[in-house]
Amino acid sequence: MNELWAPAQLALLAKVVDLNGFSAAARSLGVPKAAVSRSVADLEKALGVRVLERTTRRIALTAAGRLIYPYAKRVVTEVDAASALIARLHAPVGGPLRVAAEPTYGRALLAPLVPRFLESFPDVPLEVVLQPLEAQDSWDVAIRAGLSEDATLTHRLLGAPPAVLCATPSYLQQHAAPVRPEDLRHHDLLTPAGDSPEYRLQLARGSQRAEVRVAPKLTVNDPAVLHGACAAGLGVALLPEFLCRQGLATGRLKLVLPDWTLAPAAILYAVYSATLEADPRVQRFVEFLAANIVPALASARASGAFSTPRSS
Repeated sequence: MNELWAPAQLALLAKVVDLNGFSAAARSLGVPKAAVSRSVADLEKALGVRVLERTTRRIALTAAGRLIYPYAKRVVTEVDAASALIARLHAPVGGPLRVAAEPTYGRALLAPLVPRFLESFPDVPLEVVLQPLEAQDSWDVAIRAGLSEDATLTHRLLGAPPAVLCATPSYLQQHAAPVRPEDLRHHDLLTPAGDSPEYRLQLARGSQRAEVRVAPKLTVNDPAVLHGACAAGLGVALLPEFLCRQGLATGRLKLVLPDWTLAPAAILYAVYSATLEADPRVQRFVEFLAANIVPALASARASGAFSTPRSS
């Protein structure tokens, strides 16, 4: 088989079958009927078998044709998908930029920035939704912790919220406050969800490093739920520092092991389709996030003991 023309011949075969005729396939593709007929004949010659049974009224796949039809159909599907992506890339830019964010990060970090962005870029309207992230076609840019494995998405690193250990004064009065990292093993720990029953805490103080494996009392994939459990006095919680600022300022929460810093519990990214990378609305919004969320994440306690991954 001529490998150069084989994909086109397979695609034409799929069109003939799907539209039930050479004439209909030719009209759909804007080519002469003879070209379609010749292409299928060349495919049969190269394969050495007939793939279509032709009558005056209809066509039908032979046994060999039924075997190769799924592959021919896949060629058409991939070509259509590629065409749709290119069309989206070059489509006129207009309408609001759809922004989605996980609620915890949306309320604390995105919400204060929305008015500032609209003041700076009045020609870029926003449509903001704070909810668990759904299918990618429901948003243009998403702010999320961690990355998905979707190869059609690209991303920009926004930063890593500094993490702290907190508890209520009442909890610390009822339990001996930890003075060393290993003391955490004797406490009720509230941590983000991990991949195993144990959670690994990494701490640093100057040149000192400590790693403590604990069996948490509660693991949750939503920092807001962890914060609520901590505020209820259920234990020592590993939380993003920005969620604890008000509680620490009012005395409702206290730092645990305040001389130690912790590895970030989450890495935040702006995620968007690769087809929107050249969209000026996306470029402006992502650049604005990168310039303004990083200062919001910064903590006076952060010592830089733990590094965050570089953006790709």
